Amino acid sequence: MDSTILRIIDANLNRAKEGLRVVEEYARLMLEDAALCEQVKGMRHQLAAVSKALGLSALLEARDIRNDVGTQINTETERSRADPADVAKASAKRVTEALRCIEEYCKIIDKEQSARVEQLRYQTYALEQAVFIGGSRRKKLRRSRLHVLITESLCRGPWLSICEQTLRGGADVIQLREKSLNDNELLSRAKRLRELTRKFDVLFIINDRADIARLAGADGVHLGQSDLSVSDARRIAGPHLLVGKSTHSISEAEAALAERADYIGVGPMFASRTKPEVTVQGPELLRKVVAMAGPQMMDVPIVAIGGLTVENVSSIMQIPNRSNAVQVAICQRVINNDNPTDATAALKETLTIDANVVQRQS
Repeated sequence: MDSTILRIIDANLNRAKEGLRVVEEYARLMLEDAALCEQVKGMRHQLAAVSKALGLSALLEARDIRNDVGTQINTETERSRADPADVAKASAKRVTEALRCIEEYCKIIDKEQSARVEQLRYQTYALEQAVFIGGSRRKKLRRSRLHVLITESLCRGPWLSICEQTLRGGADVIQLREKSLNDNELLSRAKRLRELTRKFDVLFIINDRADIARLAGADGVHLGQSDLSVSDARRIAGPHLLVGKSTHSISEAEAALAERADYIGVGPMFASRTKPEVTVQGPELLRKVVAMAGPQMMDVPIVAIGGLTVENVSSIMQIPNRSNAVQVAICQRVINNDNPTDATAALKETLTIDANVVQRQS
């Protein structure tokens, strides 16, 4: 076997493994995303299997650092990075380049491993989306407290103005919930809300419609029990979009976890005019879901919904849970208020105080 070819493959295997490790540390410590860490770790193990198949001893024997002219070639851009994300992005690009080299040179000596590396390269392209788009969205979601649902018929004033007022009050996530609009109008409103939420740097979710979410550039889609599955929604909206799922029982919450939803809505907590057909389960359901979820749900927020107010939200937040795992979704109590900004701010203050209490107790 040509030692020069092995030398090229060895150098690029090392480059790819090192790059994946940098991305893994970014996912672990910057994004705090366990699922992404597992994905990157699995890819490193696949590369290790390729090394083993090609022959670890042969690869080591071909290595020649002393006579490698490339070790002295550097550029200014290689020595400068703007932030941790820039570090991880550069490493991800290095991984795809290295995998392409391995794939091409393996065609000479081992076509099976070449095909294996080709598939790994495609996985890396998807990983870039998952880490640098989906990962940052999930991190922002985990740090959220207050979701506000926007439905024009429930707004006390122009819907876009009401939404802006809730954003000024501190809403973390905006969900557009319109069941009866035609597609053109829904998409038009979604695009306007996308522009507004981007200005305030908050997450934007579309209710039910994965296609509209993708076309509008939303951060995610929220599904009901009669909507698409989580996996089907991701096929439409893209793998890097957030997908949430409404649940009204322990069994539905378990199913949503099994589907790998990015968050689950639990409710209704109290009687709600927006969901009169759903039986009120109350805070006890939330308590059971939190207890059921346990460690497997470390990265999946639980969003309580249904009839929540400044007066009763503390009873929700005081349920023992993982640090800051429980969030709340509000609709009429904010958007039908005389002063949506103050109403939102009051809720956000209560949630923040209660969350800090939970964190100290956990």
